[in-house]
Amino acid sequence: MTEPHERDVNDNDNDERPGYAGPTTRAGATMSSGAKILGTEEARAFAIRAAQSLVDDKCTEVEVIDVTGLSPVTGFIVIGSGTSARQMRGALEGVRSVAKEAGTECFHISSDDDALWLLADFVDVVVHLFEPNARSHYDLEQLWFEGKRLDIPASELAQRNRGRPS
Repeated sequence: MTEPHERDVNDNDNDERPGYAGPTTRAGATMSSGAKILGTEEARAFAIRAAQSLVDDKCTEVEVIDVTGLSPVTGFIVIGSGTSARQMRGALEGVRSVAKEAGTECFHISSDDDALWLLADFVDVVVHLFEPNARSHYDLEQLWFEGKRLDIPASELAQRNRGRPS
């Protein structure tokens, strides 16, 4: 039997399998989940804006990796480090606001028991926030070493704050 995430968007959506929520997008989000599929340039812009939001929320070592053509489930991965579970959760809320501005929303959020690794899946962009030791342990940058690293220009907030005393 074919699992829902393997079905094509154009497949018949009158499937009566238990738990089946309708036709799916390429990453497994259902058409009704609100996790809109973005075009490549829209996804790139969202990934960069999400990274800027993380930087604005004091996350460190923020990277955007273009995995288009390398990953079958997403186009861009955003990775950052936080100082505490509270700070990382707050930073993810900022990214969710950015998603809303982009016309999409989070498909799924996961975290480990100790909130050392938070993951937000926006279908075409996946955001990972780590406590620094957990980030070093999982080393996603090495896993996706073939992906292109994108520049993250300073956000409007960062540009406005440059001349202000800390």
